[in-house]
Amino acid sequence: MSTSPSLDPEELRQVASSFGVDAAAYDRARPRYPDVLIAALADAARDGAPGPTPRVLDVGVGTGIVARQLRAAGCDVLGVDVDERMAEVARGDGIDVEVARFEEWDPADRTFDAVTAGQTWHWVDPDAGAARAADVLRPGGALTVFWNAGDPPPELAAAFAEVYRDVLPGSPLAATSTASAETAYRQMVATAADGMRRTGRFAEPRERRDTWERTYTRAEWLALVPTTGVATRLPAAQLEALLAGLGAAIDAAGGSFVQQGFTLSVGAARV
Repeated sequence: MSTSPSLDPEELRQVASSFGVDAAAYDRARPRYPDVLIAALADAARDGAPGPTPRVLDVGVGTGIVARQLRAAGCDVLGVDVDERMAEVARGDGIDVEVARFEEWDPADRTFDAVTAGQTWHWVDPDAGAARAADVLRPGGALTVFWNAGDPPPELAAAFAEVYRDVLPGSPLAATSTASAETAYRQMVATAADGMRRTGRFAEPRERRDTWERTYTRAEWLALVPTTGVATRLPAAQLEALLAGLGAAIDAAGGSFVQQGFTLSVGAARV
């Protein structure tokens, strides 16, 4: 749903800190990540780890979505996030979270077998973030960042774009009918990979693409929309108009739709 932000640093901080406006709703609505990707991350962290339980640092842990999946795969996870409201939800499920911008976070001489970031690395400076990850990774430990994305069916994408043009004419989602989400997310992957390369402390980054599909009901989609960066700071009346328009478009399409989704990831091992 979200697109790569083209905002100045202060606006980036404001948007990145806006997702906790309803942290519990965010946790309910946001999609999880493919089991095959989570298993691969856990296996890579375990390979070469000095102890039986790999230690993972999850950047932008939010409400703990990635952290819970990694924990279920046998990892010990510490989260870092800028938003205390999101952190409280994660802590409520037993995830240890420290509140800070990752670039300024103090690792206190701790090291990790892996650093991950799901749906958050575009809020992190790609150079400073990669350098900080290298600081805390053991040799051979990997930084892996990844994003969920996808496109509704073409006819519905066009209808959604019309709603965004009417309600939020400046929104990047007003172009949904003509631009695939993958274009924006490929740019995020490239930016992250370049940041890893520029540190000189990682092996050559490797990309991965996992596909999935999900059926969204009207209610499920309208629960997801307010958790996205486009909508978290909207005035109530404008958000109501947006949801009404999107709901009408889904009703016209039969009340539900299948989203063809994918998870793009890029990772590199610390040398």
